[in-house]
Amino acid sequence: MKLNPLEKFLGSGFYGGYFPFAPGTVGSFLAMLFYFIPGFEKLYIILPAIAVFFLIGLKLGTKFEAAYGKKDPSECTIDEVVGMWISLVLVPKHLIYIILSFIIWRIFDIIKPFPASNAENLKGGLGIMLDDVIASVYSLIVVHLILRFI
Repeated sequence: MKLNPLEKFLGSGFYGGYFPFAPGTVGSFLAMLFYFIPGFEKLYIILPAIAVFFLIGLKLGTKFEAAYGKKDPSECTIDEVVGMWISLVLVPKHLIYIILSFIIWRIFDIIKPFPASNAENLKGGLGIMLDDVIASVYSLIVVHLILRFI
């Protein structure tokens, strides 16, 4: 299966998945940059963006697996984009809080606490996307707990 240029661009998290090392971190970083776009933090923008990219990721994740011949190929980082954006929901638009969200998101994405670790065993795009969605919800909770108590 061949991917067209738009599928490569979106599925790789704006080409972050093609970075030679730490493609998930690069994809997350590129997604984080969107938060600096004026208005992107507004719920009526970020939530639909998350939903649309999640749905696109379901399809493209499966296509990336077929194109690269392996489960959850490192080139596919649209899941990191969605995870990063979920981790930023309702986070104040201050550099320190955004960086904090990025770091906590990367930790949860790497360690994949239960049930995220189980979700990544699902087939195709669902497995690719769902484990990161679960990990990002953990990240979001921890970030908001920290913000609540500082």
